[in-house]
Amino acid sequence: MTFFQNYLVGRKTKYLWNNFYSFFNVDIGVGQGLALSPILSVLYLSPILHIFENQLKNLKISISILSFIDNGLLISQNKSMTVSNTNLFCSYNVISNLLTKFGLTIEYGKMEIFHFSRLQESFNSPPLNLIPLEGFVLHPKTTWHYLGFIFDCKILFYQHVDFYANKAILTIKCMKMLGNSSRSLNPIQNKCFYRCCTLPIALYRSQL
Repeated sequence: MTFFQNYLVGRKTKYLWNNFYSFFNVDIGVGQGLALSPILSVLYLSPILHIFENQLKNLKISISILSFIDNGLLISQNKSMTVSNTNLFCSYNVISNLLTKFGLTIEYGKMEIFHFSRLQESFNSPPLNLIPLEGFVLHPKTTWHYLGFIFDCKILFYQHVDFYANKAILTIKCMKMLGNSSRSLNPIQNKCFYRCCTLPIALYRSQL
């Protein structure tokens, strides 16, 4: 396995690839907003995800994983929530060990768990206890925010529509601030502003 990591030498940073060290000091990092950042993230995380999927296949754990830069999502599909939590517990143990070996850490403050159900009546979602893995107890949320989407347990999107409708209305109200006491936006400018700034908010991911 090829292992790539950075380490500090005094106050300067070098890079290690297997047994080869970089000849030059690397004192400048790549910011998260730069174009090179997602490319380097994919190159670094792809081997981790590949190893993770192979280990789950060997352990016969039916878990899917999605990754968006530094956001990871573990998906378990089962008729029993207890079985789903067991699969999530085992997969979390595998991925946390892999990330530690690759010099990465999990930000526990952003971890959350969410259950979907086709049951018409209300259901009690069991928590996920990660204390044996040096974590904490994750209590299921009633609404789930992910990459700008707002989900509920029934995937009805009431909260999603309500949130973005109110945000669009607030944007329209703020249009009044673009004028002054003697002159404001003309109808053509108002129409352009509405199409460019309000509609994208009101119709955010309406296809979904």
